[in-house]
Parts: sequence; structure tokens; C-alpha cells
Amino acid sequence: MFIPRLPWGRAWFSPRRLRRCLTAPPAVACNSSPLVHSAAARRPQFLMRRERIRTQVMKHARRCFLFILGFYVLVPFIVKLFPTIAMKLVFNNFVRVPTTEQLVDPETHFGLNHTRNFYIQPESGVTLGVWHTVPASLGQQARGKDSGWYEDSLGSGRPIILYLHGNAASRAGAYRVQLYKVISALDYHIVAVDYRGWGDSVGSPSEVAITEDAFTTYKWIVARSQKSPLFVWGHSLGSGVATNLAVQINKEGGQLDGLVLESPFTNLRDEIRNHPMSLIYRFFPAFDWFFVKPLEDNGIRFAIDEKLVHVTSRLLLLHSRDDPVVPYHMGLKLYLLMIVARPHHSDTVRFASFPAACGYRHQHIWRDPRLPAIVRSFVENSKESNGLEWRRAKGADFAWTPPPCGGPGV
Repeated sequence: MFIPRLPWGRAWFSPRRLRRCLTAPPAVACNSSPLVHSAAARRPQFLMRRERIRTQVMKHARRCFLFILGFYVLVPFIVKLFPTIAMKLVFNNFVRVPTTEQLVDPETHFGLNHTRNFYIQPESGVTLGVWHTVPASLGQQARGKDSGWYEDSLGSGRPIILYLHGNAASRAGAYRVQLYKVISALDYHIVAVDYRGWGDSVGSPSEVAITEDAFTTYKWIVARSQKSPLFVWGHSLGSGVATNLAVQINKEGGQLDGLVLESPFTNLRDEIRNHPMSLIYRFFPAFDWFFVKPLEDNGIRFAIDEKLVHVTSRLLLLHSRDDPVVPYHMGLKLYLLMIVARPHHSDTVRFASFPAACGYRHQHIWRDPRLPAIVRSFVENSKESNGLEWRRAKGADFAWTPPPCGGPGV
């Protein structure tokens, strides 16, 4: 920038003087330079425009902050006043994907060959959608067969697994379908049911209601299975349903051949506190009163840690160390709890943890190449199967951690 100078070399003005002039009160004279006077004349408009913009920005920022703060404070009161909202968040069954038309045809839409879709009715006004996938070895025979053939196949002596899924989606969830294929390849039957309110099933869910749905499906299987071994597999929220079911079966004099809990939590109170969605409210005053008590008042507790000790069936726990939804320590706590509860029968409790390096997280344990060996070993009640040896760990029998993904034996 050109700065005119006096004969003796002193500048009429400099950028520093100009800035000082622009920031000085209007009454203060700056310099006799026309350029400075021109800038000084524009100064009030410039400052007013800048101040106006700053005021508007601050006003909008303040409104946004107050809105976020108000929403943050208001949500707990809404949940407290309308507990059905909390129930919806726990069950998360309001998203109906895929459509009923797709669920009716599992072979075409989900690649589940030798699978039959049917419906059972536990009570008036309630209908449950069910899939029955027969063992892979019966796949060719199943082509074109009617419902009678599928039902008769349950009495063939091959193990049957009743699968109880977690919240959200339906029995057609992508990772659930992949697990069905793994189990079918083991030459086991798998029966997957959607509780009332999920998928194409009709009815309103509650802890008691969906446990009754599981029990109805169990009785339907028992009526057709003859002496075939029957296992129940519960994942996430389904682990709570599976535990309730096992307790109910024991109370009525029945006995499962085994119970599999995948990514299980200890109880709903602990799960809510540890769930990622509760992170911003975890230290909110009276957290339990706002978020947990409305559920408990409506009979939703899923107290697995209290009920599991009353289950007499053999037990297999599966948990990935990098599970972000149900923390790994919950599955481990249940395992240690059961070891203490069965001091003379610790061989009936098994726990398999999967390394975080595998990246299975909450839904993808089915990917582990050793899972078939783990399940077969448990179902056949053997200490060693297909090269898998259950060893003593931390003073408890039958605790096993698979080798790192891609490591020896994988």
C-alpha cells in the first residue's frame, strides 16, 4: 500500500494510525489526511453492521442453546409421564421392515431354502409369525413338501433350537438369517418366532406377553418333537425372554436340554445405564426414577441375574469383548454368578468370549468360524468336539476364549 510522506520522511498516516483512528470514539480527531477522514466517516456504518451481525449470531446461538437445554431437561419428564415411550424404546418394534409380503416367502427374499412360514395364535387377537428351517441334510427332501411334512420332521431326533431374537426389526434381520444358516448347516432344526408387535405378528408387547409368546411356541414344538433334544437360544433382549421361558418351563415340571444366551445383560436397569443412548443422561439427577422406574412400574424388568440362578438347564453364554450395546462385563458377571450358584455342577455352565479384534460387536458372533464347534460341543454335551477343547480357566470349568481372528485354529 502506497503511503504518502512529508519531505522530511514522516508518513501522513500509517496502517497502525488508521486502525487506531477507526477504533477511536467519534469525537477524537485522527488526522488531516483525506483517506483517514474518509475511513473515519465510514466507521460508524461499519461498526453498526458488525454489531448487528454479532447481535443476531448471539441471539440465534442463545436460542439454540436454550432449545437444546430445554429439550435435554424435558425428555426425562416426558418419559416419566408417558412410560409407553420408554417401552417403545426398549422393544424398538415400531419399524416394520421387511414387509409382510417378504416374510411370507423366506426362500425367495432371504435365501432360506427349506424354510416354512406359518402362524400360531397364543390367544384371541394375537398372531405370531414363525419360521421353521429344517436341517441342511433334509433340504432336498423338503422341496415341495407341505406343512405336515415339516411338522413331522421335528420328531426325527435331530436337535431343535428355538430362537428368540432381540429388540428391533423381525425374525428376518440380516444377521439373524445368517445365524439360521449356520445352525441349519449343523444339521439342527431352528424355529424363529416374532413376538407380538414385531414383524407380521399382531398384538401389543410387554415382558409377560412376549414371554407367553415364547412359551406358546415352545409348547407347539414339544407337541411335535417327540424325543428330539430342544434348546432355547436368546440374543440380547431375547436372552431375557429365554431366561423367563426357562424358569417357567422348570416351574411347570419341564426341562430344556440347554439354554444359549448370546450377548446377555444382567438386568434391564443395568442395561439402560450402560446403553449408548443413555450416555448424555447417565449422570442426570434421579436417573433411575425418570428412566427405569416407569418401566418397572409397568412390569418390564428382565432381571436375568435374579432368575437365571433358578434355571437347571445346561447353559452356554456367548459374548464379544467389543460389544457396544451390552457390555462384555455383563455376560462375564452372569457366568461367574452361575458358577457360584452351581458349585458342584460347574461343568453345566460354559462361557465363550470372542476377542475385540474380530469386530463381532453386538450382532455378528455368527461370523466366527469356531462357532459351529462351540455350539456342537454344547449340544452334544461333550468336553471335546471337532478339535475344540474346553479347558479350566480362573477356577471354573468350561470357559473358553477362541484364538485371535485369523490365528491358529481359525
